[in-house]
Amino acid sequence: MAPNTQTRIKRIAISAFLLFHIVAITCWCLPFSSPLIAMFDNVIRPYFFWSGLFQSWDTFAPNPKLVNSYIEAIVIYKNGHTRNWVFPRMEKLSLTDRYWEERYRKFVENLREDANVALWPDAGRRIARLNNNNDISNPPEIVVLIRHWSEMVPYRSAPWHAQIFYEYNVKPEDLR
Repeated sequence: MAPNTQTRIKRIAISAFLLFHIVAITCWCLPFSSPLIAMFDNVIRPYFFWSGLFQSWDTFAPNPKLVNSYIEAIVIYKNGHTRNWVFPRMEKLSLTDRYWEERYRKFVENLREDANVALWPDAGRRIARLNNNNDISNPPEIVVLIRHWSEMVPYRSAPWHAQIFYEYNVKPEDLR
């Protein structure tokens, strides 16, 4: 293949990639729905969730979030010791750290929902790996996920609630 042909093919591929993403992100982020956009969103949804490109308008409208929430995990080791592990919380991070950790906020907002039960085992495995102290005699055995939430009530603070929503039994192969 001639160098000009290779260059042309690369440019066409890059242009197609960019065009796809511009159209996909535009359709995904539109605050209204039509049957055509809904169909397109269903096609690109797996890719957007996999790549972390998904967005939602629920911060603003039509149904803003009504709860403040976060997730923590309790890691239970073979010897019975425990360790608390909390996903990065934006309100506790510096402005610079928020930029790098924003993806966690989006992930946690989705992880806490019962509709996303398929994510829970992967989250348990990941937390077990992050808290593995490489002591083969004392590996993590159980990861318990706990959701905390407080309803947003105008002009007063509401009580915090907590609920265990998932328990993951760690397998030895999870720690590799």
